[in-house]
Amino acid sequence: MARPRLIKSFLTVGFWTLASRVLGFVRDILFAAYLGAGPAAEAFVIAFSLPNMFRRFFAEGAFNMAFIPMFSKKVESGEQPLEFARDALSGLASILIVLTVAAQVFMPWLVFAMASGFSADARFDLAVDYGRIAFPYILFISIAALLSGVLNSVGRFAAAAAAPVLLNIVLTTTMVWAAQTGADIGRALAWAVPVAGIAQLALVWRAADRAGFRLIPRIPKMTPELKRLAIIAAPAALAGGVVQVNLLVGRQVASFFEGSIQYLNLADRLYQLPLGVVAIAIGVVLLPELSRRLQAGDGAQGRDAMNRAGEFALLLTLPAAVALVVIPQPLISVLFERGKFGSQDVAATAMAVAIYGFGLPSFVMQKVLQPLYFAREDTRSPFRFALIAMVINAILAIGLAPVIGYMAAAVATSAAGWAMVLLLWRGARGMGNAAKFDHRFIQKAARIGLASLAMGLVLIVTKYLLGDLLTTAGWRYPALVVLVSVGAASYFAISQMIGAFSFGDLRRSLKR
Repeated sequence: MARPRLIKSFLTVGFWTLASRVLGFVRDILFAAYLGAGPAAEAFVIAFSLPNMFRRFFAEGAFNMAFIPMFSKKVESGEQPLEFARDALSGLASILIVLTVAAQVFMPWLVFAMASGFSADARFDLAVDYGRIAFPYILFISIAALLSGVLNSVGRFAAAAAAPVLLNIVLTTTMVWAAQTGADIGRALAWAVPVAGIAQLALVWRAADRAGFRLIPRIPKMTPELKRLAIIAAPAALAGGVVQVNLLVGRQVASFFEGSIQYLNLADRLYQLPLGVVAIAIGVVLLPELSRRLQAGDGAQGRDAMNRAGEFALLLTLPAAVALVVIPQPLISVLFERGKFGSQDVAATAMAVAIYGFGLPSFVMQKVLQPLYFAREDTRSPFRFALIAMVINAILAIGLAPVIGYMAAAVATSAAGWAMVLLLWRGARGMGNAAKFDHRFIQKAARIGLASLAMGLVLIVTKYLLGDLLTTAGWRYPALVVLVSVGAASYFAISQMIGAFSFGDLRRSLKR
């Protein structure tokens, strides 16, 4: 099988992820305008978080981190990859059906675990109602995630990357319809979630079928390969559980401060734009690539893939992080300040955005370093590191909450992210040269950092010169376009001058 072009694959996934994130912003703009930071908004955020939390735990987390390396190596060696994928699909589907039924019964306890601060008001019953409707989404999206893993392992990235676009289209359309017809917008959104899951599953199932992998569920059976998959997945599942504990701690802290869950949710959406475009692209492409290189005994190419992924991550992430830190207020104002979402909500959300900005590079670099472990079927080390990061997150979130309120959750998340990167980097030193950053990466990283800081200064000066235009109705939209355009132009111009980025290098990478 031909080796996929690494940077081109990053850009393919990044393009579709960007499209999804842009549509996600449209969705969240309408969401904030129609529901503000009120009870229905916060209840839906919790309800939608539940299936997504378990999805990351079962499918995109533990299961795929174990499944993709094993499946990729079977594709490389020709050892019945189709049969293995069918068995894995059947096993995963049976677990998810049981989980979905159990969640319907225990939904009040699940909501309490996510946001105990809701228990004293109307948000609790709303979240339970919405949660029961939305939770079956996990069944459809988790099977879609496995099919996406199959497609990514054989170098077909477009369909899997495009699937999340459908979610945002369905949710956005539903809100507009509900607003125009007078329907309950919160409840309509809850029903739209599983419908979107079915659409996503249909898209990737069809793509996998065209790729020669028609995966139809059958009665599950515990084969030796599935036992091995379970053994490898178990530590990754525990690590995924640790990550979800971090999210739970943050939401628990926020649930005691009115409106804060929505503030953190919208701040999360903003920093997830660069995180999604870059980190998801790297995670999707790099893991199967490293797994194939290890199977073929090609350590040099594996190291090159890791280093070029790191460069790609920093090139787009560091300037985005600087922008989130220095201009969060205009960004949030233009995106969300309308309808029921007022200026005080903007200020509160912008503070969270700036804090997340400091942590953004760490979240992306985790996606560069984690595949070094997963490609070697080592899921235990990341679990140990995640435990340490969890302790740091909990101490900071709970300890700082009485002092800085809901912002403690954002501070804890960013600090834990950097702790995880440090632990992953130190742990990879025992993997030899294949896991080391080369001279080119170190040189590029320093230049990218310098160009990003220079861009930050340009943004600060431009923001000062634009002044009140950034907050004046009718002018804030073009003013923000000018601000962002000047910042982006200055970054790429400075990067070109100091050798942090070259269009020639990009063209050569796309031709490899």
